[in-house]
Amino acid sequence: MTRQLQRITATTDVHSTFDDVLPMLTHLHPTRQDSLIVDCGDFFEGSGYYRLAEGRIERRLLTSLYDVIAPGNHGWAHHFEPDLHRLTVCANAVDDTSGVALFRRLHLADVGGRRVAVTGVIGLQAFSTVPRSQRAGHRVTDPVQALRELMLVHQHDVDAWVLLSHSGFDEDLKLAAACPFLDVIFAGHCHSDQYGPAHVGDTLVVKGRELAVGYAQAEPNGHGWAARTGLFLPTWAGSVPELAEVQGEMERFAQELATPLGPISETYRYCLPDRRELLTEITARLHTGLGPEAVVLNETTLRPVQLGGTLTLGDLLATEPFANRLVRAHLPDNPHDVEDLLARLAEQAGPLVTAPDPLPPGVRTVLTTDYLADTFLGSHTQQTDVRLDEAVQNVLTEGGQP
Repeated sequence: MTRQLQRITATTDVHSTFDDVLPMLTHLHPTRQDSLIVDCGDFFEGSGYYRLAEGRIERRLLTSLYDVIAPGNHGWAHHFEPDLHRLTVCANAVDDTSGVALFRRLHLADVGGRRVAVTGVIGLQAFSTVPRSQRAGHRVTDPVQALRELMLVHQHDVDAWVLLSHSGFDEDLKLAAACPFLDVIFAGHCHSDQYGPAHVGDTLVVKGRELAVGYAQAEPNGHGWAARTGLFLPTWAGSVPELAEVQGEMERFAQELATPLGPISETYRYCLPDRRELLTEITARLHTGLGPEAVVLNETTLRPVQLGGTLTLGDLLATEPFANRLVRAHLPDNPHDVEDLLARLAEQAGPLVTAPDPLPPGVRTVLTTDYLADTFLGSHTQQTDVRLDEAVQNVLTEGGQP
């Protein structure tokens, strides 16, 4: 049966959050009958499901439920897999040498009687946080220029323009001002409490709630568009028959993620830890226990997770979902270069936590994650035998030692 599309429904920053994913599945599956289903990036990475299944669950959900997806900085490499590459649109990601587009620049669909061009962009800051090895040979161009060039080529072929942006809500407000031909911008990447819809001229900027909690929706309305946000509501349905196989796989992994690792220390028991406070304690213990000159970690390497009385494998892999290893990395010899480097690092990778704080003059080697070392510091000198999740577990559980 041919789908008669009346609206566009968008998710963003799902981050492999599948502990309570049934409301999302039972909403999106029937919604496909009259909605174009899209995602604004970072569907991958962020929980133990990704760590254990290595993207199989996410791939199955995207290919079963979604029509169009934009690439995010998390899971960038997955978008080059054939099944996902066919779904991906991005106007400003190109081959670094030839300048040839890495993905389709747009997807055309009839929505509510209008010919709609759906395209995507990834922000410069978001792209810079893709692990260096994954983005080798790739680069991104200025999103505004890329969108304007695309509009000039296709302006007579379409009635409306919809953008899937992995740039951040504030950046998308700027994009809306610079590209007034856009009708709707579905925002992603920022994890802020801005959801909209916000009006910038005739452009609507809107974002669904992250982590599989909610969605954004837009549909033609008169001569313009209307947009709103909604939550995926609990359902009595036990499964989606068409997704029974992948739901069964999620249930098997859920049992493994329920494995207890030990009682949680009194400091963190039955609370939602502040990730900066937790990372500060981890950094201090690593500095004392392993004896490096200094430790430098970024706050966004951890995710806040509600804890109970016992730490489970799922709790641990959700708190530190990125499988970081600890390495020793060189800093520049010039102290001013070190200050500039740390400032750029904080801007691109998130707020830093260091031990000592502040770093003393003359520090030349730091203990950090392999991600920070390879992506921003250029190289690392020596890999340790310690994973960051091991350090997290030691701090969260009673009697842990670095």
